[in-house]
Amino acid sequence: MAPDTQTEAEASDAQIEHAARVLAQGQLVAFPTETVYGLGADAENPLAVGRIYAAKGRPSNHPVIVHVAPGADLSYWTGRIPPQARDLIDAFWPGPLTLILKRAPRIDPAVSGGQDSVGLRCPSHPVAQRLLRAFAALQASGQGGVAGPSANRFGHVSPTRAEHVRAEFPDEVARGMPVLQGGASAVGIESTIVDLSRLDQGVGPVLLRPGHITAADIQRVLGEPPSLPDAAAPRASGTLRAHYAPRTPLALATREQLEAAAVGIGLPEDGRTVVVAYTPRPLQIDPRLVWQPVAAEPAQYAQALYALLRELDGMGFRRILVEAPPRTPEWAAVNDRIGRAAAAFDM
Repeated sequence: MAPDTQTEAEASDAQIEHAARVLAQGQLVAFPTETVYGLGADAENPLAVGRIYAAKGRPSNHPVIVHVAPGADLSYWTGRIPPQARDLIDAFWPGPLTLILKRAPRIDPAVSGGQDSVGLRCPSHPVAQRLLRAFAALQASGQGGVAGPSANRFGHVSPTRAEHVRAEFPDEVARGMPVLQGGASAVGIESTIVDLSRLDQGVGPVLLRPGHITAADIQRVLGEPPSLPDAAAPRASGTLRAHYAPRTPLALATREQLEAAAVGIGLPEDGRTVVVAYTPRPLQIDPRLVWQPVAAEPAQYAQALYALLRELDGMGFRRILVEAPPRTPEWAAVNDRIGRAAAAFDM
């Protein structure tokens, strides 16, 4: 078992122009980014943003991220761009970093779950950039932004290929929702989210969601480490306790627990269990157990994770046991996603 590595043709100019017109008409479009595939709508159209929430089954107070093209005028979206934001943008945009800033009054609060902040990101994927530019060209302001959470039902595994989106939203696809192809997402997990919306209150940068860009990366740019979220931190995408979950029950396990499972201890009698592990397979394992190796390097692990969980979800396993990754800074994003997935079955 391994994630599908099949290549697919990138969306054509005609497909992107069509998708941009669909967005301008207030409808939904699925599009690739370097993190995961997004379910997009016109960020300035509250009815269109509402279609995202309805399609995903997403709570209306859970904010979405606004994607903008390279060179977009950020002052259109936020009333203040602090120097810290400029520094992070210069270092990491286009790329897998979302900044939470004060929302400009002209921007409807639907994109921020009713909060006075807004999440902004400039993706590096070429198809996403082409779509954003084509959509902005259709706007009188020239500043089109696409609200785009991950293109999956709320709380489920995010999609990293176009076929994942089609499987997740067959009714929407049947009704004509464009799904732009762009190959497998290179990062494979959602963007890092940094809150800079409370600097005027004396609150420094806050890491709301870890990702490919690490806390150490942010510290190198800003000269100070981002703090962990406090009780007053803004709500942000993908930060609920239970999230990113497959449909097959998933649990974290230590190496010792996996070695016990290898000889049949704790395995359910009524079906097979699959182990997702970055350490070597024991020489002998119980016939009810399937051992699925994954990379022992965090970036490679993250890139393959969601596609692997989707594949395992369709194979009839009784349970998925995931070897708990190391509790080190470079594994923070993977631990965050796996921990939230496991929490969906521990509530």
